[in-house]
Amino acid sequence: QVQLVESGGGLVQAGGSLRLSCVASGNIFSITTMGWYRQALGKHRELVAIMNVGGAAEYGDFVQGRFTISRDLAKKAVYLEMNKLKPEDTAVYFCWRYEADWGQGIQVTVSA
Repeated sequence: QVQLVESGGGLVQAGGSLRLSCVASGNIFSITTMGWYRQALGKHRELVAIMNVGGAAEYGDFVQGRFTISRDLAKKAVYLEMNKLKPEDTAVYFCWRYEADWGQGIQVTVSA
């Protein structure tokens, strides 16, 4: 079983920044794609950013250059640097590891 533990969420004003971290532990037999999804109240879960082991990244359309995903393969960690945050970025952010490992989620709240 794989555990994903997120940290770094919280409350920030619009225009501010936050950095999310996620560390994987447990029965990890391979290094694979990891990243972030989010789910706002009443909405479907959506892709924020994912990165494969080669460093190729994919972002949700709404990111528009404001977020940066990075990884530390040795630490089995993935990070999300979020800048220029907007109130519509308010959501629970979930760490994800291919194919179906999920963290418990961490709240990000952006005030206007």
